[in-house]
This record gives sequence, C-alpha cells and structure tokens, in this order.
Amino acid sequence: MAMYLAEFLGTMILILLGDGVVANVSLKGTKAEGSGWIVVATGWGLAVAMAAYITGWVSGAHINPALTIGFAVIGKISWSLVPGYIISQVLGAMVGAILVFVSFRNHFTKTDDPDTKLGVFCTAPAIRNYKWNAITEVIGTALLVIGILGINNGNNGVGVLSALLAGFLVWSIGLSLGGPTGYAINPARDLGPRIAHAILPIEGKRDSDWGYGIIPVVAPIVGGIIGAVVYQAILSVWV
Repeated sequence: MAMYLAEFLGTMILILLGDGVVANVSLKGTKAEGSGWIVVATGWGLAVAMAAYITGWVSGAHINPALTIGFAVIGKISWSLVPGYIISQVLGAMVGAILVFVSFRNHFTKTDDPDTKLGVFCTAPAIRNYKWNAITEVIGTALLVIGILGINNGNNGVGVLSALLAGFLVWSIGLSLGGPTGYAINPARDLGPRIAHAILPIEGKRDSDWGYGIIPVVAPIVGGIIGAVVYQAILSVWV
C-alpha cells in the first residue's frame, strides 16, 4: 500500500508542477504569461526531479505507466504490482490537474481560447498526423526509459543525484524532442489530466480531444517497452 500511495503522491506532484508551469506560461494574466518553451521544459524537468526525491525511496518514483510496464518486461518490478502502480499514477495525475485548475481558476476564466485551456491539461500535436505523432512519442519514451536505466546503473555511482539527473533527462527530451507532440512520454501524465479536463467545470472549454488521446497513452507504452528491452540487450553485451 505504501508504494501505491507514493506513486499517487509522486504523480500528483509531477502534474501539479508540470501542468502548473504550462498554466503559468499560457493562461491570460499570470506573471509568467508568454515566457516560452524553455520555461515549460524546465518546469517539467524540475517537476520530475522533485517528485522523484519526495517519493523515490518508497516506490522507485516510476510516476509513469510506460516506465512501470517497461521495468516489468525486463524483470525489474513484479507484474503483480503493475496494476496498482498504474491506477495510483492515473489517479494522482487527475488530482494534480484538479489542483492546477483550482490554483489558476481566475486565469482560466480570463482566457478565451479553449485550445489553450485544454493544453494546460494534456498534449496535442503541432502537426496532426497520428502515425508520426505516435512515432515521436515512441522515440521520446524509449529514450526516457533507456536514460533512467542508464542513470541508475550501479556502475555510474550517482546515488542521491539520480532523481536530479532524471529531471535533467526529461528537461533534455523536452528541449530537443518536445516540439512535435508536446512530449507526453507518460500515459498517466496525459490521461489523468485529460479526464480532469472532461469533468471539471471550466468555463468556455472545448471537448477533451479523445480522438488524439489514444496516442499519448499507447505510444509511450510501446516506447517504454522498446527502451527497456534495448537497454537490457545492450547491457547484456557489455557485461
């Protein structure tokens, strides 16, 4: 139970800070309005690091179903824990998104564009082409999982720096690969807030774009599995 609560809390913190920076940059009338992509990518990277430091010692701070499933495929976590981890992550993401809405309530009201409001909660592609959007998410998530496994490889000896380096990894992915799709690279990060958007009383909101919503759920899972298997295969050659 402690591990599930940690995954819930960690993912809630991730979304509160991650969706929070998007709200801060994109909604009308905030002090950070218009501050740009670098601020968004930095906010997400720090959100990962903070969530990992707070909860990693309990559950490993997966805070991402793609990471959890990828780890299960290569035997780094029991499959029996996977459903509980994923449910906890999605619920935590929903609560984190709701807290963002509460924090920026006045700014949601002041913002007219419904796409901007939706973009606080979940990802959308810059150019909508589902095949290539999915490929982008697969590549980004595979890199994420390879990076996490590499950072935490015992030969690196990074110790307490591992959570910070995970944040740098997400920061790097956002800066380098985030433009095409908004880099969900995490099914819970997109699905939980998208559900929150659908149920919250947001004035002037649009539909929650469920037609695209399958991409940032399925593609990161595929990428997570590929990343875990590729890293494990390469590691077996080195060792």
